[in-house]
Amino acid sequence: MGTSRTFSIHFWLNLSKRNGDLAPIYARITVDGRRSEISLKRLTSVTYWDTKSRKTTGKSPESRSINSYLDQVQVQLYECYNQLRIEGKLVTAKLIKSRFVGQEDLDKTLLQLITYHNDRMAETLRPGTLKNYFSTERYIKRFLVEKRKTRDEYLKHLDYSFIIDFEHYLRKASPLQKGRSLNQNGIMKHMERLKKMMNLAVDLEWLERNPFSRFKLRFKKFKKEFLTRQELAAFEEIEFKDSGLQTAKDVFVFCCYTGLSYCDIRQLSYSNLVRGIDGEKWIHTSRTKNNVPVRVPLLRQARSIIDRYMDKPKKFEGQLLPVISNQRINDFLVEICDSLGIYKHITFHSARHTFATTVTLSNGVPIESVSKMLGHTKITTTQVYARVLDEKISGDMRDLQSKLEGNVPYSKQTLKAEGGK
Repeated sequence: MGTSRTFSIHFWLNLSKRNGDLAPIYARITVDGRRSEISLKRLTSVTYWDTKSRKTTGKSPESRSINSYLDQVQVQLYECYNQLRIEGKLVTAKLIKSRFVGQEDLDKTLLQLITYHNDRMAETLRPGTLKNYFSTERYIKRFLVEKRKTRDEYLKHLDYSFIIDFEHYLRKASPLQKGRSLNQNGIMKHMERLKKMMNLAVDLEWLERNPFSRFKLRFKKFKKEFLTRQELAAFEEIEFKDSGLQTAKDVFVFCCYTGLSYCDIRQLSYSNLVRGIDGEKWIHTSRTKNNVPVRVPLLRQARSIIDRYMDKPKKFEGQLLPVISNQRINDFLVEICDSLGIYKHITFHSARHTFATTVTLSNGVPIESVSKMLGHTKITTTQVYARVLDEKISGDMRDLQSKLEGNVPYSKQTLKAEGGK
C-alpha cells in the first residue's frame, strides 16, 4: 500500500496574476515535502484575504460562498488522499491533484509502459535480450516498493530525480542472483533499457518529455582480449583427453578462424555449408544479433575441425559442431589458458577479436572485407576490433627502413648533382 509521512492543504492567493484588488485562489497540496498546485477558478479581494485562516473575511454573500467552496475543496482533497491510501495506489501531490480534477484515468503508469513494451517486443527481441528487460523490470518494482513506498508511478510524475535515485538504488541494491552484484556497466545497461522504454512512451505520446534527456550513460571501457599468433598456435596444438576440454577448444579455435559469435555458431547446421563463387566451402548464415547476412570462406583450419566432428553425436540433429553452454565453454577456456600459461581474460567472444585482429587484419586483409565477414553494418564497428599488433608494426617499419635505405645512394647522387658539395 502507498504510504506518506505528511499531507497538508494550503489555500493562497496568486498575487502574480492580481488584477486590481482581485487575485485568483489556488490550493497547494503537499505530500512528503513535494507540492502540487491547483487553480480553483475563483477570484477574491486581496484586501479581505486572511493569510492565517486562509479564507476571506468579507461579509458579502459572495465572500461567504467562496469560503463555503474552499471548505468543500478541502474535504474533497482529503477524500482523494484517503481513497488512494485505501486502494493501495500512489500517494503523491500530483496524483491527488489528478484525481481531484478528473484526469487520473487518462494517465499511464510506469508498469503499464513496461508491460506494453515487453508484450510488443516479444517477437522482435531475442529471448536473451527480452530476459534482460524482465530483470530491469524486477529492479524497478523493488525500487518503487523499497524507496518510493508505492507499487507503481505515473509517467508524468517521473522527473530527473527519479532517474538519479534509481541509479543510486542499483549501486547498493542486493543482486537478483546471488554472488553477481551489479558493476558499472551492468548498472548502465539497466539504465539504458529504462531510457529506451521512456523513448517509447514519448513516441506513444504517453509522456511529453523524456526525464532521461539530461542523463548520461557512462559505460566503462574494457580491454578487448585476443590471442596473438603464437598463442593461437598453442591453442591449436594442445590436445586433451577430457572430451569437454577438447570440444571447447576446437569450437573456440573454429570461431578464431571464422569470426562467428557464440549465438551464431550455436545455430549453424550443415545446411549453412555451401560452395562459394571460388568453388570452395563457405559458411552462409545471418547474424542472430541483427539478422545481417554473413558470408565467410572456410580456411583450412576451420575445415579440419568440421571434418573432425562430422560423424560425432551432437545435441541437435544436423548441428554443425557440438556447442555446449557459453558459461561452460568460458570455464573450460580459463582452464586451457592456465595450462598454456596464457595470463589473459579470454572468453568465447575473444575468438571474434582474434579473427578480426590476428587472423585477418594483421595479415593484410582489408578492413572492408573483415567488416563484411563479421556481419557489421558500419565500418566504425569493425574498427573497435581493428587493433594493430606490435609484430605488424615492427614488420611495417622494417619494410619502411628497407625503402629508405634503398633511396640513400640516389639521395647522395642527387645532392652532388644539384650542388656539387
